[in-house]
Amino acid sequence: MRRFNDHTVLITAAGQGIGEATAHRFAAEGANVLVTDLDATRAERVADEIRAKGGTAAPHACDVADRAAVEAAVAAAVDSFGGLDVLVNNAYACHTDPPSFEEHEDGPWYEDFEITLHGAYRCIRAALPHLAAAGGRGAVVSIGSVNAEQHFGSHAYSAAKAALASLTRTVAVEVAPRGVRVNLVEPGTVRTNAWDGRGEILERATAHYPLGRVGEPADIASAVAFLASADASWITGVTLPVDGGLLVSNLAMLRDMA
Repeated sequence: MRRFNDHTVLITAAGQGIGEATAHRFAAEGANVLVTDLDATRAERVADEIRAKGGTAAPHACDVADRAAVEAAVAAAVDSFGGLDVLVNNAYACHTDPPSFEEHEDGPWYEDFEITLHGAYRCIRAALPHLAAAGGRGAVVSIGSVNAEQHFGSHAYSAAKAALASLTRTVAVEVAPRGVRVNLVEPGTVRTNAWDGRGEILERATAHYPLGRVGEPADIASAVAFLASADASWITGVTLPVDGGLLVSNLAMLRDMA
């Protein structure tokens, strides 16, 4: 299935994990993919892998905390491929919480918001004129988190992801008359490089998922591709949990009460 022939997709933080899987998914479905990442080497590696498989991709270093860098990335997508149809906001920052809330420092707190929320805001703002010119197929899909819905730690990251879900809803309404849809995917625990060296935690986490496993990057990429595609042409402003049933269950309590 090649739902994205002649589409151009820009993905932030696409050098690894969910972003990398998403880049490969769009390329496999025919898209021209601008692989952006803070680390240029990672972006180049992913773009090379896509091209080696017969896909179309170009790498671009981008710091979503820098307005000029974001605007340059959008311009690179348009210049390289002739337009921009889909923006995937995947970049985030997440600092570990200190032992108590009053020990939080402003720097890490603000950085989580700067990358996770403000980075997505900058990308949407820069991409919107091109998405609106995409003949009704313009779409934004942002990567949220189940942390926005329940307490799983990481106060600043969780609050930033919740704000991103709110931004998704408000922007979706504003830009709908311009033919642009805006949606968000909320992953649960996903096996990415962020968990390197902590495999035992992932194994323990499976007990909390009704579907019996943690997620894989490809699970999230599939949901992103759906929301960006014409198959979701009457869907906008939604938050779609892709979480193995985590948010609708409380398996730990059920087991304690059994």
